[in-house]
Amino acid sequence: MKAKTQFATLLCASALTLGLSACSDNQAPSNQQGSQNTSGTLNKIKQSGTIVLGYRDSSIPFSYIADNPNQPVGYAHDLQLKVVEAVKQKLNLPDLKIRYNLVTSQNRIPLVSNGTVDLECGSTTNNKERQQQVDFSVGFFQVGSRLLTATNSGIQDFSDLKGKKLVTTAGTTSERYIRQHEKELGLGEIISTKDHAESFLMLQSGRAAAFMMDDILLAGEKSKAKNPQQWHIVGTAPINEIYGCMLRKGDPEFKQVVDDAIKATYSSGEINSMYQKWFQSPIPPKNINLNFAMSDDLKALISTPHDRDQ
Repeated sequence: MKAKTQFATLLCASALTLGLSACSDNQAPSNQQGSQNTSGTLNKIKQSGTIVLGYRDSSIPFSYIADNPNQPVGYAHDLQLKVVEAVKQKLNLPDLKIRYNLVTSQNRIPLVSNGTVDLECGSTTNNKERQQQVDFSVGFFQVGSRLLTATNSGIQDFSDLKGKKLVTTAGTTSERYIRQHEKELGLGEIISTKDHAESFLMLQSGRAAAFMMDDILLAGEKSKAKNPQQWHIVGTAPINEIYGCMLRKGDPEFKQVVDDAIKATYSSGEINSMYQKWFQSPIPPKNINLNFAMSDDLKALISTPHDRDQ
């Protein structure tokens, strides 16, 4: 018996060397990523009875922690919950459990790619570089990258940053853009932090003259200030982008469920009350109203949903 085992092992080793796949109980290992992922996420969720949602802790008003440290809230999170309801129906799992996994700008893509997180909905920009690693849902918001600065700083646009310190959040498209144009703008220094809250803290403490980020996220950070009137958002946006939910690449069945859930929220008109709730009403934790009217670009995106980066 031992000799037969050794002989079989040698045959397998030889087969593998030749690139064949005739071992392991006569089942050829699949090397087709697409076929593995076709219903991978839905199968994973069904088998575990749990969906893992990626969330942010300070992406106001999209996905953030307000009063309950264990419960994210926000516009993107509400859309995420619409997807959860759709998954429950798709899999006939009314008792589907939700497990939350905190993500940051730096680790969100790896955590989605490696299967730790099933769906991330926060403030993640859909762009061509990221499309190589993950898939995106239809878009749910459109932003421009601008500057948050003190009202008495004298900064009105990017051309006023010469010789000054600028803070931004690591792993964001704003960071990538500003580092590419650092010499052109003559910046004194670029400081990268782990999250938006830390970036704003750097600005408030005087360690940076301006904070570059998506305009709506700047409005969210400004709303948390002791005196929001001391700060204003300025500058012509050099980049305009679309937010989408992230999911693993090459999983069309799960993507269909995600997209259909978001599109249904649009077509029913429910998206309007959700927008009103998070952008034009007092929101936790300080009951500040962002007074951020829906842009024509976002209205067009809701009217004709797509998953393109522009």
